[in-house]
Amino acid sequence: MDKATQAAGAVESAGTVLDARWYQSYVLAVLFLAYVINVMDRGVLGILLEPIRLAFHASDTQLGLLGGPAFAIFYSVLGIPFALWADRSSRRNVLAIAAALWGAMTALCGLALSFGALLLARVGTGVGEAGGSPPSHALISDYFPIERRASALSVYALGIPIGTMLGSFLGGWGNELYGWRMTFILVGLPGLAVALLVRFTVKEPPRGYADGAAATRAAAPPALEALRFLWARASFRHLCLAAALHSVVWYAGTAFNAVFFIRSHHMTTGEAGSWIALYAAIGGVGTFFGGYFADRLSVRRRDRRWYLWLPGYATLVMVPFQFLSYLASSLWVVMPAFCVMMTLASFFFGPSFAMTQALATFRMRAVATSLLLFVQTLIGLGLGPLVTGILSDRLRPLVGLDALRDGLVLVGLVNLWAAAHYFRGARFLRGDLEYTQSASRAYSTA
Repeated sequence: MDKATQAAGAVESAGTVLDARWYQSYVLAVLFLAYVINVMDRGVLGILLEPIRLAFHASDTQLGLLGGPAFAIFYSVLGIPFALWADRSSRRNVLAIAAALWGAMTALCGLALSFGALLLARVGTGVGEAGGSPPSHALISDYFPIERRASALSVYALGIPIGTMLGSFLGGWGNELYGWRMTFILVGLPGLAVALLVRFTVKEPPRGYADGAAATRAAAPPALEALRFLWARASFRHLCLAAALHSVVWYAGTAFNAVFFIRSHHMTTGEAGSWIALYAAIGGVGTFFGGYFADRLSVRRRDRRWYLWLPGYATLVMVPFQFLSYLASSLWVVMPAFCVMMTLASFFFGPSFAMTQALATFRMRAVATSLLLFVQTLIGLGLGPLVTGILSDRLRPLVGLDALRDGLVLVGLVNLWAAAHYFRGARFLRGDLEYTQSASRAYSTA
C-alpha cells in the first residue's frame, strides 16, 4: 500500500470519528469542562474579595482593580496572539497549554503575601485564560454545522454559570473552612488535570470541516487582514459593542454581588456563596435557552437577525429587574428578582458567539472570537468592577454601606446602551453574512 493510499485511509478513518455524534458530544463535553474550570478559577475571586480586603486593608477601588483591569487587560490583549497561534497550529494543544497555565497561576494567588503579589498572580491567571475560548470556539465550529452551532456554543457557554456557581459555592465555604489562601490553591489544581484531558483525548479536526471539505484548502490570512475583514462588518462591530456594554453590567455584578449580599443583607461568605451559586445555576437556563431560541426562531422565521434581536430584547427587559434586585429591602423581593435578572442577562452568550463565528471565514474563527472577547473584556471587565468600586468609595460618605448597592444600580443603566447596539447591528446582519459566505468560498478555492 503506497503512502497516498495510507494517507487517504487515515483521513477517512478520522472523518468517521469526527462525524460520529457521540464523539462530537464528547468533545463538546470536554471543552465545556475546560470552560467550567476556566470560569471557576476566574469567579472564585468575587466571593473572596471581602476577606482579601480585610487581610490587606484594601479599598473598594483596589478590589475593583483586582477584579477588573488586572485580569481584563492581559486576558483581552493576549487573546489575539493566542487566537493567531490557534488558527495556525493545533487548537487542541493551545487550549491544553492555556489550561495548565491558568490553573497554576490561580493556585499561586493563594501564596501571595502582599496585595501587589496577588495582583501579579491575578495577571498570570488572565494570561492563561486568554487562550481558553478562541481555540474552543474554533473547534466547536468545525465539529458542528451552522444549524446546530448556536445550540452547541450555548452548551459550551453554560460553563460560565456553572463555573461561577462552583467558584462561588466552593469559594464561600472554602473560605469558611480553610481560609481564602487554601481555597485558591484547591480551586486552581483541576486546571492541570483538564489540560491533560484535552491534550490526549480531543482530536484536531480539519479547518472548516463542518462546513464542507473544500474549506480545508484555505490558508489562514495574515493577522491584520483578518482583523480588518472582521471589523469592516458593521454587524460585527455593533455585536462587539453590545456584548461589551452588557458585560460592564455583568462583570460588575460578578465581582460585587457577593459583597453586596454580605454588606446589605448581612450574610456570611458561605451564605452569599450559596446564593450566588444558585443564581448562577438559574442563569444557566438563560444561557442554554438563549442559543436554543435563537436557533429555533431564526430557522422558523427564516431570519438570522433573531440572533441579535433576542439578546437585545432580553438585555432591555432585564433593566427593571436590576432595580428590584438591588434596591428592594426584603429578600422575598430580592431573591426572585435576581433569578429573573440572571436568566435574562445570560441570553446573549450563545447568539453572540454563534454570529461571531458565522461572520468569520473558516480560517479566522479563533481570531473572530478573540476580537469579540478583546472588546467585551477590555470594556466590560476592564471598566465594570473598577467603575463600581470607584462609585462605591465616592458614595460611601453619603449613604454608608448602601454605597455599593447604589453603584451597582447606576452601572446597570448601561444595559440600555447595550440593547441599542444589538438592534442596530441586526440591520446589517443579512448583508454581512452574505459577504462572509462569498469570501469563504473565495478563500477555499484560492
